[in-house]
Amino acid sequence: MNVIEALKWASSFLNEKGREPNAAEWLLCHVLEVRRSEMLSSLQRVLTKEEECQFSDYIKMHAEGTPVQYLTKTEEFYGRPFTVSPEVLIPRPETEELVLAVLERIQKLFPEQNDLNVADIGTGSGIIAITLTLERPDLNVTGVDIAEESLQVACENANKLQADVRWVHGDLFQPFLESGERFDVIVSNPPYIPEADIETLSSIVKDYEPIRALVGGADGYEFYNKMIDSLPEVMEDRALIAFEVGYDQGQTVASLLQEKLGEHVQTEVLTDINGKERIVIGVVE
Repeated sequence: MNVIEALKWASSFLNEKGREPNAAEWLLCHVLEVRRSEMLSSLQRVLTKEEECQFSDYIKMHAEGTPVQYLTKTEEFYGRPFTVSPEVLIPRPETEELVLAVLERIQKLFPEQNDLNVADIGTGSGIIAITLTLERPDLNVTGVDIAEESLQVACENANKLQADVRWVHGDLFQPFLESGERFDVIVSNPPYIPEADIETLSSIVKDYEPIRALVGGADGYEFYNKMIDSLPEVMEDRALIAFEVGYDQGQTVASLLQEKLGEHVQTEVLTDINGKERIVIGVVE
């Protein structure tokens, strides 16, 4: 097969299986190790037997449900390529909005301060911690995760992207409660899907991405409750708190912050590009 024949076959096959046909281009670019523009300018190029077999295998695996990102082992986030594996969530565009909101508020709240201490709780593949570090090299960023497998992926990404992040193995704030460390900025995209809702997710998510990174207890608020309860012991007197939340959880998480921190916190719920609640900001004075 040449490139155009391979794309036609794969697109038709994926469409029949109820998958997005455009995944064919992404996977073929990965097999050929070229950019999309290069591939489209060489539609008559004949695939080698090895390329044809690898492409066919990828297409069939994706048709069965394996996410494209787990096949290519990469996903772009904030303009940078990150390694992903079934041990970590696939980065979402909504989390880019969380990072942008944090960067904007750091600039606004701490305009004269360098060397702010930042904690990314439940770092996963490290996308938040690494991006904050690369966008603001003056920040001292620590990423923590309970899963050593996730931290291995985060370390790989940090090394590849040359980001100086400290990685800590532990459950939420526990390492810092023990050490007495405090932070100026605390950011987290924790598991927030209620247990009962897992079965409503697409099979490509629930059957392949790590459940531990998706489920936030019976009601979806388990990790918010745990983190917020510990905030007074791990945050500085003046601090920025930022959480990614589910589409209908913003007001509840903001209320949890207000109940715990009282008049010392000002909260804000931000919507994403689709108008859904996605980020809760807490500014503590």
